[in-house]
Amino acid sequence: MDTITATVDAKGQSCPGPLVSLAKAIRDASSGALFELLATDPGAKSDVPSWAELSGNELLETHESDGVYRFVIRKR
Repeated sequence: MDTITATVDAKGQSCPGPLVSLAKAIRDASSGALFELLATDPGAKSDVPSWAELSGNELLETHESDGVYRFVIRKR
């Protein structure tokens, strides 16, 4: 398994906070870098997959546990 480059902890942020935090983290990273996004905003369930597709990045994993959504995204 590839190593996570950075974790973006956006728990407690409401839309569009998690996406803004992720976009800032990913912006200067090298292609292929892996990011873990943690969010509690229920909107992230639909927002993150849509953002990944529109931005050309790859959503590798989505998981929810105890109200925390975890996404793993690869920068393309």
